[in-house]
Amino acid sequence: MRLSEARCDKTQRPLSYTRSRMDTGYLALALIVSWGASPHKAAAAPQTLEKPVAPVTDAIVSPSAKVRPNVTATTRPLNTGMMDAGSLGPDPAAIKRPPNTPIPPSGVPVLPTPGYATMSVQSYAPAGDQQGAAHTLELDALTSWEGPSGLLPPRLDALRRMDMNDPYYVPTAGSGHLVPQLTGPRNWLHDRGFTFSFTYKGEAMGVMTGGLEKGVSYVHELTLQGVFDLERMAHLKGWSVHALVMERAGKALQNGRLGEYYVAMQEVYSLSGNVAAHLVDLYAEKRFMQNRMDVIFGRMSLTHVFATSPLLCSFMVTCSAPVALKQNPGFSVYPKATWGARVRLRPTRDTALQVGAYSVSALTDNPSGWAWGAENTTGLSLPIEFTWQPFLTRNRLPGHYVIGYAHDTTRYADKISSALPEKVAETIPGKRSAPSDMFWVEADQMIYRRGGRNMMAGGYLMAGYVHVTPRVVNLSDQAYAGFSLVGVIPSRLTDRLGILYSWYHVSRRRRESQILAQDAGLSLGSTLHGVQNDSHIIEAYYAIDAFPGVLIQPTFQYMIHPGETHHIPDASIMGLKLIANL
Repeated sequence: MRLSEARCDKTQRPLSYTRSRMDTGYLALALIVSWGASPHKAAAAPQTLEKPVAPVTDAIVSPSAKVRPNVTATTRPLNTGMMDAGSLGPDPAAIKRPPNTPIPPSGVPVLPTPGYATMSVQSYAPAGDQQGAAHTLELDALTSWEGPSGLLPPRLDALRRMDMNDPYYVPTAGSGHLVPQLTGPRNWLHDRGFTFSFTYKGEAMGVMTGGLEKGVSYVHELTLQGVFDLERMAHLKGWSVHALVMERAGKALQNGRLGEYYVAMQEVYSLSGNVAAHLVDLYAEKRFMQNRMDVIFGRMSLTHVFATSPLLCSFMVTCSAPVALKQNPGFSVYPKATWGARVRLRPTRDTALQVGAYSVSALTDNPSGWAWGAENTTGLSLPIEFTWQPFLTRNRLPGHYVIGYAHDTTRYADKISSALPEKVAETIPGKRSAPSDMFWVEADQMIYRRGGRNMMAGGYLMAGYVHVTPRVVNLSDQAYAGFSLVGVIPSRLTDRLGILYSWYHVSRRRRESQILAQDAGLSLGSTLHGVQNDSHIIEAYYAIDAFPGVLIQPTFQYMIHPGETHHIPDASIMGLKLIANL
C-alpha cells in the first residue's frame, strides 16, 4: 500500500461502510495483532517545538482541519445512531478552548517541561526525522490497519490516522514559564539542538489525626533536564541524548509519623539520598524506519516507560508507578537509574508494543547516581507491555488499556524468614530463594471532552491491578481505582480534580513469617506494631494552574491501617504541593 493511501482517513469511505464489510483475513489479522502492543504512555512528553497540526483559533477547532473529516458543524445530522463516528467531527462545545489559555492550540507545549511528573523527558522526535512521517510526536504504525478498534461498532470507533499526534500528558506544572524573558534564548538554543528546563517541586504534608504523632514534614526537589538533538548538532539522523540531574532534600513523614514503611505518602522522598546532584538519566534515543521504531539505551529508570502513565503520576502515592512494583529492585523506580534498553513500535494504528532489558541492583545501591562501578548487579529484568488505545465516539475520547509482565532473574530470599532469626529460619521446611515475576493491568478512559481537542482536554476514569511473586516481596498485590477530571469549575478549564483509592495487600510469606515469630515470642522489630495484613489509601487533590510557570496543588490523604496492621487504625493528612517552572 502506498504511503498516501495509508494515511487516508476512513471518513473518505462511503458512510454506508461498516465493520461487517471487513474481509475474514483482516479480522483474523486484527485479532492476532491485538495480542501484542503498548502506547508510549511515558512517551507522553514529546520533546519538540510542535507546530499546530490543524488551523485552530482560541474559540473552536476548524472542522475542516487535517485531522478532522470534511464535515461542517452546520451540516452534521442530528441523529447519529446509524452513522459512522468517524464521519462526524467533534462537538464544537467540547473543543472550545478557554480564553487566554497558555496551552498552544495543538495542546502540545514547548518541551522538555518537568510538569510531566517523573517521566518528564521521554520520546523525542529529532528535527529532520519527520520527513514522510504521518506523526510529529508519536511513532507511526507499521501497518495502516486498526487492531481491536476495528471490531468496535461504527458509531463508537472514531480512530484517525493523525489522532496520535496529540501527546498523552498531564500538565502537572503550571503552563508556561516563570521567566518569559528566557523565551528568546530558549528558542535560539532549540534551533541549535538543545532544549532544557529547570524546576522546583516542594511538598509540605502534615498528619492531622491518627498515625503515631501529629506534625508537618517538608521535602523538595530541584530538577535540571535537557535534550540534545544530535541531528541538528552533528547531522546524526534520528539521534538524541537525554540527561536529568536532581537534588532532593527533606524528610518524608510516612516512617516516623505514620509507622508506614512500604508506601510513600509524598512523591518526593529520600530514595536518592541527600545528594546535591543526583544523576537520574543519561541515555540515547534513536528513531528508525521513518518514525516507526524507537530505541532508547543507557542509564534510566524502568518506571519511565513501563506500568506508568501521566494520570497515575499526578497522584503522590502512585508516582511514578504502582507501589507494589516500585518496592521491587527489578523495577528500578525513579530516580533510581540502571543500565537498560527498550524497543517500542506500533503494530497497528491503535496498538503499541514495547520490550526492554534492564540490569538489577538493590534500590539503595549507588545513591548518588554517578558511581556506576559500585553497583552490585544481581540479575536482569525483562519487561514487556502491550497497550490498546481506542478513540471513541464523535468526540474521539482516548483510552489506554495496558497489560504488562516482567521477569527478574535475581534469586531473592524467601520472605518466610524475614521476621525470624537466622537460626530459626534455617529450620523452616520449604524455604527457598526464587526469581520475581510481576504482572500488571492498567486502564484509563476519557469519558467527556472539554476545553480543547488534545488528549488531556477531558475527564478520565482509571483503574488497575498489580501482582508480584508473594515469596519474594513485602507487598504482593495492589488494586486502585479513581478519576481525574477537568472543568469541574466551569471557568477553570485547565485545573484538574483527582481522587484515587488504593488497596495494598502484604505478601502471605511475609505475614507467615511474622506469625511464626509472634508465636515463638520473638520481637517483630521496632518498625512493626503487629502482624501485617493490608492497608487502604484515599488521595484527593485539586491542581490549580495558578499563573504561567506555577501550579498549586492542595492534597488530602486518608490512610486506613498505616503500617498494614490494625494497631494503628487510621490517619488523615493534609498537604500542599507547589511546582515552579523556570
